[in-house]
Amino acid sequence: MATIKKRGDSYLIRVSCGYDINGKHMEQSMTWKSEKGMTPKQIKKEVERQATLFEEACNYGYKTSAIKFQELAEEWFEEYANLNLRHTTLYRMRNITHRVYPLLGHLRIDKITVRHIQGFINSLAKEGANINTGKPLSRKTIIHHLTFISDVFSYAIRSGLVSDNPCSKVIIPKGESKKKEIYSQEEMMKLLSLMQDQPLKYRVFFFLLAYSGFRRAEMLGLEWKDVDFNNCTISVRRTANYVSGVGTYTDTTKTRRSQRTLKIAVQIIEMLRDLQDEQADEALRLGDKWVDTDRIFTRWNGETMGSHTTYKWLRDLCDANELPFYGIHSFRHFAASSMISAGIDVTTVSGALGHCNSATTLNIYSHVFQTAQARVSEAMDCVFGFLQKG
Repeated sequence: MATIKKRGDSYLIRVSCGYDINGKHMEQSMTWKSEKGMTPKQIKKEVERQATLFEEACNYGYKTSAIKFQELAEEWFEEYANLNLRHTTLYRMRNITHRVYPLLGHLRIDKITVRHIQGFINSLAKEGANINTGKPLSRKTIIHHLTFISDVFSYAIRSGLVSDNPCSKVIIPKGESKKKEIYSQEEMMKLLSLMQDQPLKYRVFFFLLAYSGFRRAEMLGLEWKDVDFNNCTISVRRTANYVSGVGTYTDTTKTRRSQRTLKIAVQIIEMLRDLQDEQADEALRLGDKWVDTDRIFTRWNGETMGSHTTYKWLRDLCDANELPFYGIHSFRHFAASSMISAGIDVTTVSGALGHCNSATTLNIYSHVFQTAQARVSEAMDCVFGFLQKG
């Protein structure tokens, strides 16, 4: 309800707009001044009309000028993110707020400019931004921060709160390009040979990973019904992920193209047969303690294997044998590099890796394709050199 207070020959109109996230009372006010010659009755009628119009305007558009970024972001989480984003993406966005809110959360959404956001993004590329390493954040992580802010502004535009997204004009600092660490053919052969005497489930996991290039979450989501033993194929249909506070859960694949079927070497298919037999024996031994999930890679009791289990196991194996440790994802890079080096075209490689399109594959592995093309050029030089000699 609007309140009207006479001040000399003008009137102060105030409208209560509730409370902000900190419990502070919010209000809007305006001043109206009567025109010369108006009678007291006309003034009373007009000031009441102005108060009604102003109250309606505040009820409709107050948030446009007053809502803070943090309040709107929390609304975005509630109305959009919680309903539409994957758990892993939602978890990442929530973690990002710990950096974004202290610097932008208190600012009104309509007062945040490109300069505000650019300054924040630039600060992430400076030494000390990563409190764990004291180094700048990676370019990928910086992009995640900007994406979160941009998503909130897109929500604000859809809600009619602002008309422009300042994030579209923000420039991501280049930073240092991190070279992908990929096992060489010799390193991979040595690593896989060391696994011959290791537990079967780990041996199968890493042999299949090096051959297929599946993502770790895709590997952990594999079930026995996804394996066609007769035709030597494996189909990726789901993922298994872990998020703090949620635990291990099953989700859809990263993209629609990530659902794919790949031909697998007979030797690996035979290893899978042995693992299936071993798992069946273990389930029989444990009886009621065994949890039937149909997952290929499991814990001791049949539940889905934890996402960090294979990471730790591989790191310990590398450390014990003085081999470089490049992480789980390096096996995917190795598989991709092997396909490209074998002369497989980019469309086929992209499909095997489950990328959304071939451009993604070219972007990630451009240096590998360049190396492969250089070998083709060398081969052609030899051909033409032979012709010239002839």
